[in-house]
Amino acid sequence: MEFELKTLSPEAVSRALAKAERYRLLNEPGEAESICLDALEVQPDNQEALTTLLLALTEQFDHDASCVPDAWATVARLRDDYERAYYSGIIHERRAKARLRHTTPGSGPQAYHWLREAMSWYEKAEALRPAGNDDALLRWNACARLIMRDHHLVPVVDEGHEPILLE
Repeated sequence: MEFELKTLSPEAVSRALAKAERYRLLNEPGEAESICLDALEVQPDNQEALTTLLLALTEQFDHDASCVPDAWATVARLRDDYERAYYSGIIHERRAKARLRHTTPGSGPQAYHWLREAMSWYEKAEALRPAGNDDALLRWNACARLIMRDHHLVPVVDEGHEPILLE
């Protein structure tokens, strides 16, 4: 069934985004996502709406991996190089944590890989950060501590198997 969605008034965008943030804090990222999409219909380049949408999408990784491509598409719309690097790290970090919570076989090495990717993005963000903004350092340290604490977080071991030759 299709519906024609109602359009948010431009004057209501700021209030709607504050509401989206509250929904995120109430652990209702789907509601926050919907509000951000409404705001972006009216103001497609609204950076606050994009970052809130991105966070709402990444908060759904535990139960909906189909949000990952939407998160990457959203981060690509961010104008600021620092923001793109920082939020690219967030995507990798939250994918890793979601994978760890599912405890499927092989989740440790995959989560390790994504955490290391996150750390790489945080290092890029650190080099671009505005004065007084150490958010990327805080995230890098959190990833490092997680890796140091969890013995399941190890790199993939390539055992160098030789092919079996059949005669």
